[in-house]
Amino acid sequence: MCTMSGADEEAMVAGFLTQYPRAGRPDSGEHPALRGCDEIPWTDFPGCTPEVPALLYALLDPAAGREAQRVLNNVLMSHMLLLGPATLAALPFLLRLAAEPELPAREPLLGFLSFAAELCRPVLPGEEGFWATEEDSEAHERCRAAFAAHAHLVRALTDDESLPDGLLDADGRAVLRLLAGAPDGSVPAPVPAPAPVHGS
Repeated sequence: MCTMSGADEEAMVAGFLTQYPRAGRPDSGEHPALRGCDEIPWTDFPGCTPEVPALLYALLDPAAGREAQRVLNNVLMSHMLLLGPATLAALPFLLRLAAEPELPAREPLLGFLSFAAELCRPVLPGEEGFWATEEDSEAHERCRAAFAAHAHLVRALTDDESLPDGLLDADGRAVLRLLAGAPDGSVPAPVPAPAPVHGS
């Protein structure tokens, strides 16, 4: 299983902020979708960088947005098939940002949300879950509860008919609706993993 050490993650985040020094520092004040993100004690989550707010704001930057999402993919995932504990706290901010039509990183952000939803969706009869341990299973149950707790944001996103299928396809909508408590009766196909940044 692909993992990333804490030192490697810190170096990756520092490298991003060095390359894009203004991306995480909005000049226009607090963005409505990110209100409160600075108040969360991100370092209380094991292995989580304190720079999550800067990375979230960087998603709004036309030059840095897509790279910021790639860095967030690594920050928010414990490994390639396990969502990290900080994901639960980041979820409402990510969902609100994903509803922004002009968001530069909207496509990779929606890809991350679809993949996260696929990882933690309920296991159907005859299926095997992605997790390898009981601890992994419990982590995904907590993530599933986080999606359900923000069902209004999930439904607003999946019900947006103006959203092109290229950004959120039918399978992605279906699994998100499932976690929002509005299953449409179909069985979503697996969603590809978002691209990590290891070593690039």
